Amino acid sequence: MKVYSHEKQKLHHPQSYFSRGQMREPQEKPERLTELLKAPEALRLEVTTAKDIGIEPILAVHDFGYVDFLKHSYEEWMAVDEDMGEEVQTTIYMPNNNAGLGILAKAAKYQADGSAPIGKHSWTSIYWSAQTALNAADSLLNEKTSQNKLQICLTRPAGHHARKSAAGGFCYLNNAAIIAEYLRQKFQKIAIIDTDMHHGQGIQEIFYDRKDVLYTSVHGSPINFYPVVAGHEHEKGEGEGYGYNINFPMPHDTDEAGFFHHVDKAVKTIKLFNPDVIVHVLGFDVYKDDPQAKCNVSTEGFKTLAQKLKALDKPVIVLVEGGYCIEKLNENLQAFLSGFTSEEK
Repeated sequence: MKVYSHEKQKLHHPQSYFSRGQMREPQEKPERLTELLKAPEALRLEVTTAKDIGIEPILAVHDFGYVDFLKHSYEEWMAVDEDMGEEVQTTIYMPNNNAGLGILAKAAKYQADGSAPIGKHSWTSIYWSAQTALNAADSLLNEKTSQNKLQICLTRPAGHHARKSAAGGFCYLNNAAIIAEYLRQKFQKIAIIDTDMHHGQGIQEIFYDRKDVLYTSVHGSPINFYPVVAGHEHEKGEGEGYGYNINFPMPHDTDEAGFFHHVDKAVKTIKLFNPDVIVHVLGFDVYKDDPQAKCNVSTEGFKTLAQKLKALDKPVIVLVEGGYCIEKLNENLQAFLSGFTSEEK
């Protein structure tokens, strides 16, 4: 088992979070990574500091103008000759028919909602989050070691809501999509299983018309729940990608047995697809006490989840993404990691 992270992921520190008509307390805090890093330390697992793979794999997935916005928008924001606040944040959402003339227009074009502000150090963390994920993919491509069978990436900020040219849902660069595309250099078929509480509409959008990357998502029903406009069962892909996008929305307040009922359906789909590599988007926001939870997974349940992935007997790259019950992240990640080292139930 390999574990990757990078300290610079802690630099991103959102001060604003506008959601459902209210300004709320930001939940995607640097302390999340601090708590997650306690788990491998407790289990005596070495954490490898990610190295720089470069920006090319990012640009293979995301539009150039969007990446340029993420990198330079804070400087442009601060250069405006009036007090605009300390973060790039918009209440105007206009991705189409928008020439991007001025930083407010660019924000309207590239920020999809009020949960992805950009501060002074945000780009640094965003970049190193993607690099942390890419290190696992690069290792699988280039290093011959049994440790590559399972790789854990402690990534922050998360990525699965990030679209080709839009930030939202605490996400900026779509790490799962970036590494799936990167892995295609060597591997023919990649399966992504997303068990975060929220549907990863960014991953869905990026691979919607492709059959080489299977996307399966177990998430809370998007009716009146983020991302609200994607994640329904009828969204199955298009063109040659039809049938390779499979959503398993759960009714709100689903119990743990119901969660695993949906997970088992996703696992069955992955077995049929028979991928070369599995990318797992892991969200601890399905935990029963998480402020974003609409289901009731226990700490022990994360161990069971890992055992189900282990039983697929494929190389797995885990991206640790959502999870906002900060005081339980260490314990829940320890449970998950133990599922790969213990005997299957």
